[in-house]
Amino acid sequence: MPSAPPIPAQAQAPVSAPAPALNPASAAPLLQARGLTRMYRSGSQEVLALDHVDLDVARGEFVVLLGPSGSGKSTLLNILGGLDGASSGSVCFAGHRLDGASDDELTTYRREHVGFVFQFYNLIPSLTARENVALVAGIANHPMPVDDALAQVDLLPRADHFPAELSGGEQQRVAIARAIVKRPDLLLCDEPTGALDIQAGRRVLQAIAHINQSLGTTALVITHNAVIAGMADRVLHLASGRIVCIETPEHKCTAEALTW
Repeated sequence: MPSAPPIPAQAQAPVSAPAPALNPASAAPLLQARGLTRMYRSGSQEVLALDHVDLDVARGEFVVLLGPSGSGKSTLLNILGGLDGASSGSVCFAGHRLDGASDDELTTYRREHVGFVFQFYNLIPSLTARENVALVAGIANHPMPVDDALAQVDLLPRADHFPAELSGGEQQRVAIARAIVKRPDLLLCDEPTGALDIQAGRRVLQAIAHINQSLGTTALVITHNAVIAGMADRVLHLASGRIVCIETPEHKCTAEALTW
């Protein structure tokens, strides 16, 4: 396989500049997957986690991935984020191949272009909220000011608190601030509200929607909670490693309007 072309460096953009309106249906894909397949070996058996997935994601889209456990949602997100590789097929970011990229190129891709948010916050307990976010800012090429990242998720007043002094929802919003401080093109969220009650979950979803709308960051959110699909530009339903249905809601709702 020919080596992949270099993944583009991220351009610096002022955090205060509003993102232009985007039409996901007409924008050139930021992510493009073709025939994406992932096989795992479990003992003597092979497990098909992804089965020839085709997918385009436009810049600025808010995409929700729904499906039962084992449907391939996390595997797909991990491949798109450069955390895992496909067994076959291709995946491109901004026209640049990720399959075939070297470990160093994938590390650069993750560091400069992708922010990850997981169900469990993985904050360093001995560091304040500000210091947790500053860790990532310190390795980014063009980070936004740490306090700006915390302000984006409405947590600046809690910046000097340690994780143990924050609620679960506040810790998750610190994790989002940590993910966005490097100005990523992609925000990939795997069950970001899975451990939260409805009020805290709404605040976290508000933060993700705000980042998507105000910074133009493309957001992909995995969830088991079908209600969250109401916030999306598109909803991908996965089953048995395939995208079995794609919905485009006529009207997007806000996080405040969600109930579960």
